[in-house]
Amino acid sequence: MRAKITERPVKWAVRKITEKHIPISEITEATIHDHLDNPDVPDPDLIIRTAGEQRSSNFLLWESAYSEFYFSDKLWPDWDAADLELAIKSFQKRKRRFGGITT
Repeated sequence: MRAKITERPVKWAVRKITEKHIPISEITEATIHDHLDNPDVPDPDLIIRTAGEQRSSNFLLWESAYSEFYFSDKLWPDWDAADLELAIKSFQKRKRRFGGITT
């Protein structure tokens, strides 16, 4: 996955800068986001991780920066509507800060 991030947005940005098509002052988060694999798909609000795993596995690293994670010990094939409802209820109780810090 690191290679995926390096190949698309990072090398693209470096190439454009060196070719002087885009001034470095104009390279923004949006510029990079626009060159990810699915720029038209909204970033996920909730990522559900099953099987007791508590890691991202490099899944949508850029896009998941402000996502909420829900961890379940249940294996994915055993998941059902009740499990999804629990995940959504957990998500609804959270106060999302989008990278901010509360005091």
